[in-house]
Amino acid sequence: MSFIQHLEKILDRYNFLSQKLSGDSFDQDFVKLAKEYADLKDIVEKITAYNKASQNLMHAQEGLLDSSLDDEMKELFAEEINELQSAIPRLEKEIKLSLIPKDEADSKNVILEVRAGTGGEEACLFASDLFFMYRRYAENQGWKFEIFSISDTGIGGCKEATALIKGHNVYAKLKFEAGVHRVQRVPVTEANGRIHTSAATVAILPEVEDVDVTINESDLLIDTYRASGAGGQHVNTTDSAVRITHVPTGIVVAIQDERSQHKNKAKALKILRSKIYEIERERLHSERSASRKEQVGSGDRSERIRTYNFPQGRVSDHRINLTLYKIDAVLRNGQLEEFIDALVAQDEAMKLANNSEQY
Repeated sequence: MSFIQHLEKILDRYNFLSQKLSGDSFDQDFVKLAKEYADLKDIVEKITAYNKASQNLMHAQEGLLDSSLDDEMKELFAEEINELQSAIPRLEKEIKLSLIPKDEADSKNVILEVRAGTGGEEACLFASDLFFMYRRYAENQGWKFEIFSISDTGIGGCKEATALIKGHNVYAKLKFEAGVHRVQRVPVTEANGRIHTSAATVAILPEVEDVDVTINESDLLIDTYRASGAGGQHVNTTDSAVRITHVPTGIVVAIQDERSQHKNKAKALKILRSKIYEIERERLHSERSASRKEQVGSGDRSERIRTYNFPQGRVSDHRINLTLYKIDAVLRNGQLEEFIDALVAQDEAMKLANNSEQY
């Protein structure tokens, strides 16, 4: 099926749905059809604009060849042709992007997990820096950043930290942040001024609801214990801390920040549900990738994705070969837009390339 034929098929379906929904008879699938109609509206508007531009280009080209017209009219037609020849490829690209199947998780909120990796106390300090970086980025985007838990070390670092980030299309922007982040700098504890390399891992999990993932109570081991923290912080006299183990997958989630056992359990279940959901998404993605031989990287979180080099004042993303010499703006002020926009653009380009064989 050619590209034009595919567009005609979409328009035919849209017109059919329009007639169906405007009829007097009630269809038992009315809600389903109404949703499909609404989902098609945006791409139909793009197709309409594309078809109109293509028709105008044809008329302008015919006008340019009309020997009865004067030079002034032909000059106007020539200008219109230049404008349309620039607009049509852009409209075609927008349509093809709209035709790419949407990631159902893109519109979801995100559960952010940052964990210290290799590097001891310096890795913990870096993990804390990353967590703060995402908090600032979320604030810059107008998102809500709700801290779930922080396992602090007492001197400004953290072994691990978890937060819920709420907003518009949070997962669509943050999903490329998952992986190993590396820092190169002189630790505050280094007496000889030597540069150390440390790492921290970032996990980006779509927040899911009960309807997205079903968890059987019989698959859970729930332990309660007395909460404790560095320097006596968050110490409680009751067994309010909760650790949940999902036996089939071996996933363990522990939350102790709330003084209420009920609230800690609710947070732990939310994180657990998102982890299970992400495992299933990755399994399906691997199967689909293998079937169409898509080579976009393994997606393994063990891959190093970005380096923060303090001596050179640079941040380098190794997936897109982009280096920015403004480490303070990125790490301390959360100015991640250039990296995220470039990663989104690369993802769109790869999806377009993978779908190009259809037309």
